[in-house]
Amino acid sequence: MIDFYAWTTPNGYKIAILLEELGWKYQVIPINIGKGEQFAPEFLKINPNNKIPAIVDRDTVDKKPYTVFESGAIMMYLAEKAGRFIPSEVTQRYQVIQWLMFQVGGVGPMFGQAYHFKHASESIPYAISRYTNEASRLYRVMEKRLGEVPFIAQDYSIADMAIFPWVSAYSKDFKNLDEFPNVQRWLEQVSDREAVQRGMSLLKN
Repeated sequence: MIDFYAWTTPNGYKIAILLEELGWKYQVIPINIGKGEQFAPEFLKINPNNKIPAIVDRDTVDKKPYTVFESGAIMMYLAEKAGRFIPSEVTQRYQVIQWLMFQVGGVGPMFGQAYHFKHASESIPYAISRYTNEASRLYRVMEKRLGEVPFIAQDYSIADMAIFPWVSAYSKDFKNLDEFPNVQRWLEQVSDREAVQRGMSLLKN
């Protein structure tokens, strides 16, 4: 059993997608970040950085609960434990890891800032331009890559699961995917997976 601390954000959804793909039992523990629940002392014991997502794995070899925070680390931990969605061969493995880091260090922060400044109460044209331009650059990187391979790291992996919720959410807000047919093809292909659909419904009911 996995205790899954989450909220309705792309970083929450990507863990939900992986858990659904694995078919593991888990319970969602909602952390309403709009109400500041991530700053509660109880959650601080789970994640010292006061951010979702986080997990507590209660099914460990020594039967001691094991906590993991930071979404990229959670995905690697779960995939490695399951022996799925991350290859064991080193070069293939690092294809997945580097594209996972592309999301963690690029797509997530840049898309998030582009959305934030576009919808901020005070308009800051420089910030809007900076982050929107960088988001567009990242789309171009994905477009080129997905013109060469079916999935971002060749085979379907945690890298696709990590990137998908961000592209799904933010392409509707500030980017016309008609400019990026390979990204659009990939987005539709991933969204057709039943596990992805279940993961993306997290906390929406």
